[in-house]
Amino acid sequence: MDDCIMIDNLVVFANHGVFKEEKTMGQRFVISMKLYYDLYPAARSDDLSKALNYAEICSFVTEFTQTNRCCLIEAAAVNIADALLKKYSVLTKVEITLKKPWAPIGLPLDQAAVRASRSRHRAYIGIGSNLGDKKGYLDLAVKKLSEDESCIVRKVSEYRITEPVGEVEQDDFLNGCIELDTLYSPHELLYKLHEIENAAGRKREIHWGPRTLDLDILLYDSEMIHDSVLTIPHPEMAKRRFVLEPLAEIAPFARNPVLGECAVTLLERIKRNGTS
Repeated sequence: MDDCIMIDNLVVFANHGVFKEEKTMGQRFVISMKLYYDLYPAARSDDLSKALNYAEICSFVTEFTQTNRCCLIEAAAVNIADALLKKYSVLTKVEITLKKPWAPIGLPLDQAAVRASRSRHRAYIGIGSNLGDKKGYLDLAVKKLSEDESCIVRKVSEYRITEPVGEVEQDDFLNGCIELDTLYSPHELLYKLHEIENAAGRKREIHWGPRTLDLDILLYDSEMIHDSVLTIPHPEMAKRRFVLEPLAEIAPFARNPVLGECAVTLLERIKRNGTS
């Protein structure tokens, strides 16, 4: 999306810097912003309530910049971008240019500056449970992600009862899928999901065995990742009806970048083949 509003050269007096004088005396910073979101609802209706408030944004950035001190302007710029994305859920991307006109370099120059770009990422999370209060555990996962300021839960599928996979004798699963917008990197998101699993008492004792809560990253944007701790797309998703059914319900055209096929196509293939 190319729609954005631009705010140029907002002047803020703040205390970012490495040196003692910068931390105590403060200095002038100049901030420019590009805030990407769908302008059409506001433009079509000409309704102020459907638009972002420029004055409110400037006040928010000013206060945030003055109260959240950093040594590096790199950190300050990224923190401002993240704060805007967390505060305004309609934003999809933020670009921040942070200028430091009084940078203590000791040579003549106009300014030192950094530019930071941050955006939301679309992830799909498979959720499952076959121990205890299954629905309660799935609801817990949705709740924990909804409460995380770096995440926005966009959609949640219906929960489905499915038979377990593998040779371990165990109870049926309750499975679903979450559509998530997140500021986390793939590995940060994985760590967050493990935190939620641990909070639900997840024990990793038997491969494909019973579990209170199982959270898997199925897709993350169009990323393809394979390392010692994480594989995206999830390597088993194209083989599992219990994964594809809830995914196809909320995102039928979510595409597996390795296979080049969308969820509904993969699901139809499994149905034709009569596999799990």
